[in-house]
Parts: sequence; structure tokens; C-alpha cells
Amino acid sequence: MTSTIEAAIALRTSGQAEEARVMLLQLLSADDSNAELYYQLAWTHDVLGMEREAVSYYEQSLAHGLPDEEQKAGAMLGLGSTYRTLGAYSQSREVLEQGVLEFPQRAEFKAFLAMTLHNLGAHAEAMELLLKLLSETSSDAGIHSYSKAIMFYADKLEQVW
Repeated sequence: MTSTIEAAIALRTSGQAEEARVMLLQLLSADDSNAELYYQLAWTHDVLGMEREAVSYYEQSLAHGLPDEEQKAGAMLGLGSTYRTLGAYSQSREVLEQGVLEFPQRAEFKAFLAMTLHNLGAHAEAMELLLKLLSETSSDAGIHSYSKAIMFYADKLEQVW
């Protein structure tokens, strides 16, 4: 089964996402408890612009317990991001905040959470998150030299001295 999943991934990667989707759906009909199949289906539906359909596959992949940490992080990020694109901002925030807690070393969760916070109107919180992320992860010499100041001001954007 794994080699067939890998074949579907190869199809998706080579631009044949619809063919990959058909293959994955056939595999799912034979094994509806395979978390990786649900994850790959979710990803493939996202690639095809079928975000609404992708949601249930992401949810099922997580419910069935993805054993691989990389896949679990990918499924959580995909689900949180997809919720955001569909306007389900509260659900997006919940999933992405959980991702930040479970995978604190993965900066992408904070970046996507900041987008969701912006959509929720929490602009100051979004900016604070992004400024801290920029300060912590940038290799730019100028950002690095001012990282202490950026961190200091990140939660004081509205303060006037």
C-alpha cells in the first residue's frame, strides 16, 4: 500500500493531482482507517483548489492518528490554513494555536496564526507575533542588529512615549 501512496504523491508532485486524487480515493475505499491516506487526500484536494473537501480529510487524518510527527504537523497546518481560507477563523485559530503548542520549533504555525489573527481583527496580536517571529528567525544583518529593539516594541505598538 505504501508504494501506491508514494505513486500517488509522485503524480501530485508532477502536476497530475487529479490522477493522484482518483488513485488515493480508490486506496481509501479498500482501507478507510489509514491516516496517511486521509492526509494525502487532504493535501491533494488543497492542491486542486478543493478546500471544502480537503477539510474532512484533514480532520480524518488527525482523528486516525498520524504516526509521523512531520505528517501530523503538516495536517494541522493544512487544516488550520484551510479553515482560514474558508473564513472559519475561530476554528483556524484553535488548530493553529494547538500547533504552536505541540510544535513550538516550527515557525510556520506562528506565521499562519498571525494571518488568522489579522482576519479576526486582532491586528496588534498578529503584528506582535510576526515581529517576534521575524526577530527570532531572520538571518538579515539589519534585523539581527535591531532584534532587541524589535522584540521590545513588538507588544507596545500603540504606546506613545
